Amino acid sequence: MSQATRTDRGSASTRRRGREFDAAIWMARHPGSLYVPGAIAASMAQFGPLPTSAVVAGLGVAGLAWYRADPPSWDRYAAPRLRSFRRRWWSYVGPRWTRVMRDADLTRENRKTGEERVPRVLRVRSVTPSIDMVDVRMVPGQTVRQWQDLADAIASALAAERVAITKLKPQHLRLVVEREDPFDGADPVEAQPIPESSEDVDLTALPFGVTEHGGAWTESVLGRHILGAGASGSGKGSLIWNPLRAMGPMIRDGLVRIRFVDPKRMESASAGPLFYQHSLCTDAEGNADIGDGVDVIESWRDDLIQRQKKLGSEGKRKFTVSRETPLDILIVDEIAMLSAYGNSGDVKRAIRLMAEGMTQGRAAGFALWGFVQEPTKDVLPVRDLFTTRICLAIGSANHVDGVLGDGMLQAGALAHEIPLGTHAGVGFVKHEQQRYPYRVRASWVADDDIAELVKNYAPEDPYDNVVELHGDREVA
Repeated sequence: MSQATRTDRGSASTRRRGREFDAAIWMARHPGSLYVPGAIAASMAQFGPLPTSAVVAGLGVAGLAWYRADPPSWDRYAAPRLRSFRRRWWSYVGPRWTRVMRDADLTRENRKTGEERVPRVLRVRSVTPSIDMVDVRMVPGQTVRQWQDLADAIASALAAERVAITKLKPQHLRLVVEREDPFDGADPVEAQPIPESSEDVDLTALPFGVTEHGGAWTESVLGRHILGAGASGSGKGSLIWNPLRAMGPMIRDGLVRIRFVDPKRMESASAGPLFYQHSLCTDAEGNADIGDGVDVIESWRDDLIQRQKKLGSEGKRKFTVSRETPLDILIVDEIAMLSAYGNSGDVKRAIRLMAEGMTQGRAAGFALWGFVQEPTKDVLPVRDLFTTRICLAIGSANHVDGVLGDGMLQAGALAHEIPLGTHAGVGFVKHEQQRYPYRVRASWVADDDIAELVKNYAPEDPYDNVVELHGDREVA
């Protein structure tokens, strides 16, 4: 790759460094350029061309078999490395990269030698098919702000959809290059059909939509707390109703209990029969009162304590899904109304109860799903307790890391660049043990799809499980 040649600061010499030293430095920075050819050459010298060719062919066949037999593991482990290698040497090297920098007006001339100085690519990672992360060392004298002002020009020079630029450390920055938009112009993904029976439901892989690879986007809801964020119109409702439809038979059969707290009084208003407990955060006169929603959260926490006692008395460390010990999910839509914007007494109580339930609920089968538009730390102090995070289209770049975790904007999650309206349901997902986010699109769930779920899968007696778990407890 073309780069600037540094001159000795203590010398007025304008002679260029020898080409052989440039080559040696390049090979030291790219050891693979030595190891692979060296290994092949050594094998041919030791064993001959035929055995060496057989080994290389065998590796190729093994890779092809992996590609065909297990696409998920191939896409997770092998594809990003191969894609990164190909794009590194095809798009971000030599004359191609130099032309991009010239077109974006980011090259400089060495005042002493007259040589063109070009920002140097340090590393390329292509975790997804559509997004590259390119680490670059700037030419001395350039600033991150200068690069950010030229982001559109860089995107044009790379023939990319868009480019986001963030600072890594002094003189080093990262280009997040969105090469294409896999969901641009695509029709909405239809809601998945509801399974016929509880035996057909896999709680470790509930369908949410599709990934940018074209495969099914599934999520486990066992031992998981889910945070979904997105601006108004981003499609957050699909993050609620897709998994509920996928669990429909288990809700009907009492194997899954849903509690819904809806401060907006819109998302769940027509689906009351589906829920074990349901609050629209209103008082007896119909006025807004988040205290009613906090009472539901407290009931969820209390049932968690009772479940823990029950499991402990039976010598069990973990629950098993059954009518006696169902998966108990608390859904809070617009969680900020309970964690920040209500009166201080209710807010403190809600935060304490949610934190207690989230830290203790995994083994007992209690989970919390929270949804929010403005995911700042002040608005959502318990956000670090969520194990699965989904960020749809959002208004600010700063909010991306607030939802997905620190560094996720640099890792390619350009959620703030997702167009509203045409890209409803498009976003990025990050799990607690996952290094990078990946792009997805949630299936579109229409009102008729919700009505079908409520009509056919509402539990016949939503209080049966309470009686079984708590004996003579009276339920209002």
